[in-house]
Amino acid sequence: MSTSQIAFLKGHGTENDFVIVPDPDNGIDLPASVVARLCDRRAGIGGDGLLHVVRSAAHPEAQAMAAAAEWFMDYRNADGSIAEMCGNGVRVFAHHLRQAGLVEEGDLAVATRAGVKQVHIAKDGDITVSMGQGLLPQEHVTVTVDGRSWPARNVNMGNPHAVAFVDDLAHAGDLYSAPEFTPTAVYPDGVNIEFVVDRGPRHVAMRVHERGSGETRSCGTGACAVAVAAARRDGADPALTGSPVTYAVDLPGGTLVITEHPDGAIEMTGPAVIVAEGFIDPAWLETVIG
Repeated sequence: MSTSQIAFLKGHGTENDFVIVPDPDNGIDLPASVVARLCDRRAGIGGDGLLHVVRSAAHPEAQAMAAAAEWFMDYRNADGSIAEMCGNGVRVFAHHLRQAGLVEEGDLAVATRAGVKQVHIAKDGDITVSMGQGLLPQEHVTVTVDGRSWPARNVNMGNPHAVAFVDDLAHAGDLYSAPEFTPTAVYPDGVNIEFVVDRGPRHVAMRVHERGSGETRSCGTGACAVAVAAARRDGADPALTGSPVTYAVDLPGGTLVITEHPDGAIEMTGPAVIVAEGFIDPAWLETVIG
């Protein structure tokens, strides 16, 4: 990894925050140890994850998508592990591209490890992401915290989720460590676990433990998984009713609006903010690499 000056930005989507590393030509090596230190809130910049901004044609994992999407979101969890997709991250990623003058308002395609995602950047600043479809594997899952257990809905949004409806969000515990789930074979690579309460008609609130990051202030794919699970629980499956269904999903960092259409397509709308930019100190980076 080069120890020359590396530019970074800091941004968030409903307080799900990210270190952003622009690297159009994919010239920066980001091993897990460096990503983890950059995301460390005491020893680094701090973030729930890292957005490595690369042209699709320059990244071996995204070259096949280059004709459909110029930009690839090479997303990493806070512990440095690679993740397929991050809904809040896509909004922040798109906002950065727009702020940097690399794209215009309107429609944008972004390549991710979960496929190409369609994004719309509105004039008012809100960003809508087409999140694909929620898959509903049939395995039964149980989530346990502090001796309490709940059945959880298995939802896959390009990454795995277990959605548990509870009476009180405090029942989720501190979420510093991952809640237990069974059977463990259902999620061999770990899982994002959402705890959900009702706030009103088509209105829920949630907390989430994101694998590799712990509890975060917001999770876009998690909010989508929650809306999908809530619609099935409420008898509002759009594929059966023929009508779109929209849920407001409150997270600790703000509210996301999730709409599922009869064809299964899911859209997520919410804000994105860039709060700072600067350069990583090469001398500090040398100590991390060493």
